Amino acid sequence: MKRVAVWSGPRNLSTALMRSFSSRDDCLVTDEPFYASYLLASGLEHPGRDAVLASQDTNWQVVADSMAYANPPEDCSIWYQKHMAQHMREEMLGPWLDEFVHVFLIRQPAFVIESYLKVFPTMSLAETGLPWQARVFQYVTEHLGRPGIVIDAADVSRNPEVTLRRLCHDLAINWQPAMLQWPAGPQKTDGVWGRHWYQKIWESTGFRTDKAEERDLPTPAVSFLEEANSLYNDLRTCCSKETQ
Repeated sequence: MKRVAVWSGPRNLSTALMRSFSSRDDCLVTDEPFYASYLLASGLEHPGRDAVLASQDTNWQVVADSMAYANPPEDCSIWYQKHMAQHMREEMLGPWLDEFVHVFLIRQPAFVIESYLKVFPTMSLAETGLPWQARVFQYVTEHLGRPGIVIDAADVSRNPEVTLRRLCHDLAINWQPAMLQWPAGPQKTDGVWGRHWYQKIWESTGFRTDKAEERDLPTPAVSFLEEANSLYNDLRTCCSKETQ
């Protein structure tokens, strides 16, 4: 059984990519298993905080062991795990990460920040997920002896089939056309936070291909935009050339 850890920041098409993999006939998906641990450690008052804390184990080590070593709750050959990189902390880096193939889903920071601020009134560099995407990428490269797979949300949006075919190739799994569509509405694998963050994905039945990522970049009024761009550009250089 192949365990796939997909590291994203918020508003990165991460739920759409999770939907894509959930449409396969051989794949189980898990939605943000460290969210409760993150909220408890950070103290952030995210929408639905109490419900999130009640829905998951807040002990990161218990969660990590379950994700890395336990059998999945359903029979499958691929266990796709959607992880928010900002949920990580330094003490969480360790051998459990060796059990996965790692994918890093990135998006141009200006779009991320613009979208995030429509749901939550403030944002920090840490909350973009980029510092921890870079940190986990470095850890994986050093400890597994091979870099993670990097894909850009812009490439997914621009040409879903080409990008996902390449991702399947890099994951050494077969391509399934079913990955391009899914039923509208919530799914049982969605976290309890879905009603606060997933409205657009609940209305969708596939990837948007309306060139949304090719419009002029917004200019969100945050002090960390330049640093976020630098982190993004470093990871972007690691994208597969076939998807650029």
